[in-house]
Amino acid sequence: MELFEVMTTSGAIREYLDVPVSDQTVYEILNAARFAPSGGNRQPWRVLVVKNRESRRRVRELYCDGWKEYMAHIKKGFVPFAPIDDGKWNGPAVDLDEAAAMTFNNEYANHLDEAPIFLVLLARLEDLACLDNGLDRQSIVGGGSIYPFGHNILLSARAYGLGGVMTTVICRREADMKALFDIPKEFAVAALVTLGTPKKFLTKLTRRPVEEFTFVDKFGGPTLGAPTR
Repeated sequence: MELFEVMTTSGAIREYLDVPVSDQTVYEILNAARFAPSGGNRQPWRVLVVKNRESRRRVRELYCDGWKEYMAHIKKGFVPFAPIDDGKWNGPAVDLDEAAAMTFNNEYANHLDEAPIFLVLLARLEDLACLDNGLDRQSIVGGGSIYPFGHNILLSARAYGLGGVMTTVICRREADMKALFDIPKEFAVAALVTLGTPKKFLTKLTRRPVEEFTFVDKFGGPTLGAPTR
């Protein structure tokens, strides 16, 4: 596929056909994704390829727990676990005990363990150059060395007719994930990536136009409009 077509048609795919994917295909996807950039080329990522059915079911349970907390924030009108006015996270904006008692229907969560490809993305913390550490706000820079790799997985999967999604909901249960998979303490759970043959490809994506998120020379200045021809 042409590069710009891949970039503009790779939406989140959460529903998959019951079609197996070979280990060779998974290897080739990761082999291409490994060329993602990272700070100092330290390549902090590690990938757990989860095949064990019981482990997958346990991850599904943990994911559902995190999803309840996510949706509890949404129902109250909050961005889940986001920094508020002072740029820092001061604790959940909802009662997490109440969230745990919620019921919901999420087709992706309900069938999470059935995804043909099931990857847990880890980040070695000491390899992340977090240059915004110490600023009086939430740190975000470290993710720049791990999430481009995750996105490369999604893009390279398109070459094999596959689609998928990278989700961080599972990070709410990092301690349980570490216990389940014997993950060393120097690693963080960065994301869960699932892939498969899509039931339907989402090719018409909705995004803000360039004019809505660009400024020239100063924040709030004129926007960068499309060139005239």
